[in-house]
Amino acid sequence: LTVVTAAALLAGCASYESRIERSLTSAGVSRPVAGCMADQMVDRLSSAQLKRLARFAKGVDRREVERMSLREIQKRFQAIGDPEIVEVVTRAGLGCALMGA
Repeated sequence: LTVVTAAALLAGCASYESRIERSLTSAGVSRPVAGCMADQMVDRLSSAQLKRLARFAKGVDRREVERMSLREIQKRFQAIGDPEIVEVVTRAGLGCALMGA
């Protein structure tokens, strides 16, 4: 039973990870950076936080974001209302981009 539960949890994480990676690449993030970010986000955020982030991402239009200033993007992102999500996504994005993942 424990092995089945662990397998189900791992499958759920893999599913979240692949969905996050697809969303990030759809938003214009390179595949290596998106994969790196998704891996870190799944490791550091709870299922509830990942679901909240997914709901937020559904309301984001790539063309609109491209026209926004960095300040506007930051304000919108902080509107999620969970500082941990903002911190994890920001750190993952910067770290993975700097590493050239």
